[in-house]
Amino acid sequence: MTKDHPSAAESDGVQEHEHGDVVAVHETAVVQTRLLKRTCGYCGKPVTYAGTGRPPKYCSDGHRKLASAERLALARAGRSGDDDQSSEPVREVVERTVTVTQTVVRQGPVRQVPATRLSGEPYTLPADPIEWAQALAYLRGEATRFLPAHRASLAQACELTARVLRSVE
Repeated sequence: MTKDHPSAAESDGVQEHEHGDVVAVHETAVVQTRLLKRTCGYCGKPVTYAGTGRPPKYCSDGHRKLASAERLALARAGRSGDDDQSSEPVREVVERTVTVTQTVVRQGPVRQVPATRLSGEPYTLPADPIEWAQALAYLRGEATRFLPAHRASLAQACELTARVLRSVE
């Protein structure tokens, strides 16, 4: 397996610190095999394959029947088809694609990302306690629009903030 780009952990310590500590790394590999070419099991000529369904083993129905009759005759004679040195094996050319997906789970500080309002104005924090109360009231009214996991995170952040506000003298 080759890597085109170095991972964040390999490139430099600054990125590693910026994005947090690596908690877990998951790797998933998906292998896809596609038949490109195949030869006839009776005569050795190339067999055409449409790309869907079971690939044919013989170039024609006649060769399929002849190969079947030959196997039957060999079985009745008590010999296996492997004893015959003149028969050429079926040759296949396949393309194998391996897709490796690596997921890195990190834990660390959350970066503050400047946001913009729907109107296009840059987002600013409320300036006084009245604006903070209005912002929290708006959040309370819009809470049902968030996913349950997001609501839990917001509730935890609000609880931590309330604890800090109560403890500040």
